[in-house]
Amino acid sequence: MPQADAPPHPHTPARASSDSRRQAVTLTEPETHIVNTLQGGFPLHTRPFEQAGARLGISGPQLRDAIASLLERKVLTRFGPLFQIERMGGQFVLAALQVPEERYETVTAQVNAFDAVAHNYRREHALNMWFVLATSTPAAMQQAIAEIEQATGLPVHAFPKLEEYFVGMRFTVGGEAPVGMLEPQAGGPMTFPTDAAFALQDEDWPLIRASQAGLALDTDTPYATLAAQLGWPEQRVLQRLQQLLDAGIIRRIGVVPNHYAIGYRFNAMGVFDVDDAAIARLGPQVGALDFVTHCYRRPRDLPLWPYNLFAMCHGASRESVLEQIDQVRQLLGPDCRRHDALFSTRILKKSGLRV
Repeated sequence: MPQADAPPHPHTPARASSDSRRQAVTLTEPETHIVNTLQGGFPLHTRPFEQAGARLGISGPQLRDAIASLLERKVLTRFGPLFQIERMGGQFVLAALQVPEERYETVTAQVNAFDAVAHNYRREHALNMWFVLATSTPAAMQQAIAEIEQATGLPVHAFPKLEEYFVGMRFTVGGEAPVGMLEPQAGGPMTFPTDAAFALQDEDWPLIRASQAGLALDTDTPYATLAAQLGWPEQRVLQRLQQLLDAGIIRRIGVVPNHYAIGYRFNAMGVFDVDDAAIARLGPQVGALDFVTHCYRRPRDLPLWPYNLFAMCHGASRESVLEQIDQVRQLLGPDCRRHDALFSTRILKKSGLRV
């Protein structure tokens, strides 16, 4: 059965309307600097706001207040560690529904009620509801899909990742800079381990659950607050979070911008029907384009869905995103039989991972 909504970040709602998210907002120079530079690399330190603020030329309390304000104004969607569930032995699956228009609001509420649903968007296609499912085990994924089908009475079209060609993004205030790049970290660019899944300990799950909604902003010592919740020494929290970061369980620690609010007002999922014999060669080339933030091979679902290569593109205008997708189409050449651009027209849910 669907579970109750996961608790939101203490300073922002778990969901927000698409109208509020689509409007670009005016930021101060310090706020712009925070959004542009703190998308990763937030310190694992006893007084992290003070340390991060010093790099930004502001005090720790000023940084805390600014992040809280940016969350409240929906310029940011989250702040804290972002977990990679596949490194934890779990699974991400992109899924879609073909929802009758007269049932759309009802089905939206039904789908969003599941904790496994991390993101949910309305997109321009017969498959008009697209959501990301995240579960701690493959078995839980199958259960979530079955329960959504039971709740909605609609078949779930599931598109698990077959190959990952690229995942990485850095949004810059203004919406003009390319976004398909790995987030900067203190000391250099972000890289992800490629070895076998990291062995989580039983003690890690309480830590993950306690931090997945975000770090506390009402204190200069958020890791001490986390430690108190867990009954751990603070150094144990800091050491284990560093180990999870090094292992790729945590992708990054920092702010997550609402890309609509900072100028990237349009995004589309470019989908391409690529010859199976050529996709392993062409997929990495598409992922290397500086405007592509996510690039995957996923299964077709014939006859409704003939596409096997997915590439996410963002821009300040619909025309700029269409130009990006046309560049991908030109790169693929005769090995691409057809393609489409599924623009996001409404954010239905964006709560992030909940385990």
